[in-house]
Amino acid sequence: MEKTLSRLVLAGTGSGCGKTTAACAVLQALVDRGLKVGAFKCGPDYIDPMFHSRVIGAKSGNLDLFFFSPPTLRALLARGGADRDVAVIEGVMGYYDGMGLTTSRSSTWETARETGSPAVLVVDAKGASLSVLAVVEGFLNFQADSGIRGVLLNRCTAGTYPALAGAIRERFGDRVRPLGYLPRMPDCALESRHLGLVTAAEVADLKEKLAALARQAEETVDLDGLLELAGTAPPLAYEPLALPRYGEAVRIAVARDKAFCFYYEDSLEALKDMGAELVPFSPLEDPALPEDIHGVYLGGGYPELYGERLAANEAMRASVRAALERGVPCIAECGGFMYLTEAIGEHPMAGFLPGRCFDNHRLTRFGYVTLRAKKDNLLCRAGEAIRGHEFHHWDAQCPGGDFTAEKSTGKTWDCAVATDRLYAGFPHFHFYANPEFAKNFYKACLKEKRHAESHQAHGHREVQL
Repeated sequence: MEKTLSRLVLAGTGSGCGKTTAACAVLQALVDRGLKVGAFKCGPDYIDPMFHSRVIGAKSGNLDLFFFSPPTLRALLARGGADRDVAVIEGVMGYYDGMGLTTSRSSTWETARETGSPAVLVVDAKGASLSVLAVVEGFLNFQADSGIRGVLLNRCTAGTYPALAGAIRERFGDRVRPLGYLPRMPDCALESRHLGLVTAAEVADLKEKLAALARQAEETVDLDGLLELAGTAPPLAYEPLALPRYGEAVRIAVARDKAFCFYYEDSLEALKDMGAELVPFSPLEDPALPEDIHGVYLGGGYPELYGERLAANEAMRASVRAALERGVPCIAECGGFMYLTEAIGEHPMAGFLPGRCFDNHRLTRFGYVTLRAKKDNLLCRAGEAIRGHEFHHWDAQCPGGDFTAEKSTGKTWDCAVATDRLYAGFPHFHFYANPEFAKNFYKACLKEKRHAESHQAHGHREVQL
């Protein structure tokens, strides 16, 4: 199948050059113009899509060539871009930076190439003048098919931009065009944390900051030029995503608050496509799990920042523990896994799993991994695998050993607690990296539903007797 979709990639020279700021400015400006905009993020990042979603008012998808085959990646782009006037894809790290120090595998460049999306290079112009052109030339020439068609200068002054734009046109001609600039805007800075930006829900006056960025973009970014460039993208060739639609719905409780907010939205959408009703709940605020649920999904986030409040909610901790003790299927990734242990630091948690979590004060077992099961479990059979990602500063006394995690370098370690009703571990994964995992989770929830219904019917008969 083919889909006509105007699209472009906002790429960067490296982390910290202003990609997310530029992406949010452009997204908000286009939304303010009344356009229906789709947003995407290259790589495994959770936080940048939260900012995109705050701008466009809809979910933002991840495009990751380590997780997905090129056909699956294009299908996710096509679905996320359905009924959109234009799609903006934010890059990750530097344009050519891939899984390792010397490879472009799974880079933003590969994503642009596999999706046929023209790229706009965001270049930090602070403290530079003619050297900006050297940076642009290096990126253009590093690969013959760079795909770079435009340049957007970040932290550039109004006095400097006209001269630099003229020099770019003179030196590169039709190869690449200057598409405006953003000046230094300290009042609109998005703060960082060890896992990247702080989450969108934590940014004070985010709406005002985004509005200011959009006003600036309307004034100094060539939005018409960006839209024209996006319109040059060829039709997107893809095959539709195929998951079974089960005739019976299940209710899956999904933890969603400031402590638990790291989810791949397309991954959750996979459960909905199969027939699940996703019921949000807050381990911070709610007194118990939602009623009549058949599964629990505890995503990642920052539970360590909210340890005192999570510990104070004793009723919720008891509710989660009781549900898992009676066999409700559960996926708990990273922060969700930490919540199931005895404690995070000095703060008691659900206590369903042994051991405590502690701050390692440095990145621990991080990066892309392939997870391979050592035994049959909730999500898969022994020997089956899914690609995932691990990135955390905290560790656990008992991190589990029912999966083997392997990096592309060959380094391996044991991880995760896996039973026929539980996956709990530090690695995150995306269901579209191996849809069988999603199907198996859904089937386990269906089994729980039928068990609960049978129990209720049996109990009702006993009462009648």
